[in-house]
Amino acid sequence: MPAQDVLVIGLGYVGLPLAVEAARAGFRVTGYDTSAAIAAGLNAGRSHVDDVSDEEVTAARARGFRAAADEAGIGPQDVIVICVPTPLSEADGPDLSAVRAAARTAGRLLRPGTLVSLESTTYPGTTDEVVRPLLEKTSGLSAGIGFSLVFSPERIDPGNPEYGLVNTPKIIGGVTPSCAEAAAAFYGVICEQVVRAVSAREAEMAKLLENTYRHVNIALVNEMAIFCRELGVDLHDAIRCAATKPFGFAPFYPGPGVGGHCIPIDPNYLSYKVRTLGYPFRFVELAQEINGRMPGYVTERAAELLNRNAQPVNGARVLLLGVTYKKDIADQRESPARPIARKLRARGAAVAYHDPYVPAWQVDGQDVPRASGLQAAVAAADLVILLQAHRDYDLARIAASARLLLDTRGVVPAGPGVEAL
Repeated sequence: MPAQDVLVIGLGYVGLPLAVEAARAGFRVTGYDTSAAIAAGLNAGRSHVDDVSDEEVTAARARGFRAAADEAGIGPQDVIVICVPTPLSEADGPDLSAVRAAARTAGRLLRPGTLVSLESTTYPGTTDEVVRPLLEKTSGLSAGIGFSLVFSPERIDPGNPEYGLVNTPKIIGGVTPSCAEAAAAFYGVICEQVVRAVSAREAEMAKLLENTYRHVNIALVNEMAIFCRELGVDLHDAIRCAATKPFGFAPFYPGPGVGGHCIPIDPNYLSYKVRTLGYPFRFVELAQEINGRMPGYVTERAAELLNRNAQPVNGARVLLLGVTYKKDIADQRESPARPIARKLRARGAAVAYHDPYVPAWQVDGQDVPRASGLQAAVAAADLVILLQAHRDYDLARIAASARLLLDTRGVVPAGPGVEAL
């Protein structure tokens, strides 16, 4: 099967790994992205995604992969995969403008028999109600007859060394059984396991269920972290003990807030769809409220810690360690570090940061000073706040050097001046 033309629309953290793996599997792969800079970088062998190295891009190029920012030179395709972003607007719900544009592009480039797969996260019904009509109108063909259409949710976990695209089961939901067959044949060449949903709607719901599950459980432990401190309970130790149960429990851990594209955003797609039915989705809305207030709680804990040591927040030198949303990657999307820095600055703190993956950082358009020497900066700060425990950090050494340290991850060895969230 691999002697086919595959087009991946959107070359971000979802599309680029897929393009690289499809090229490795023997497909003739073209990547299309509206950013000319991204396309030029990839054609020069440079990756802009954490989980894809320059060497992997170069190897894909040697196998025939090319990136394009102009639709004109692409031509008809056998497989088209849409991997564009779906940001959330607080006023209007999910922004599907990129999905609609990609669907029109796909409609112009598909031929009879083409498989079109939507991987962009969205609410149930998008494949049938939004993408299908655009494809049919643009191409003049009918889904399930003239071409195949499926939803296949991305399940990329940036920075995960154990699970990637190939060994994570791939869910597919076709608008017809024949569409699912076509998708299984394609993804089965790339992925070790293909899981079939009843339809595209179940596949869309599966993605939202996965991230809503995490969102709600993180909110649970974040709220518990607040009152466990008042009760004198070490929540991390309680979680450690509970996690020894071999059934019925999955450990989640408190932190300064949630980040990335998936957990703080995806459940709101489902909440949006439920509200169109006239119902509130109270679990998601409450979880959003709890997780959204954690940066404020971190700021209050920082102020309390400083005040207990006769130091006001106003004028205090505060060093933030790790400003990405997840450890050991450079991705800053929806990181709670930004609202924490914003709140500390509003109270007069002199905020600096250190992150081995982030050479420059801004909050509200203003540069935040970057500490060039980590240990010297730790020793000079009135308060150090560990937001992301990158593996590059020697936590014991940092704790020994810091005057005061607020550990929002529960990973720093206990000692004088160290407090967990």
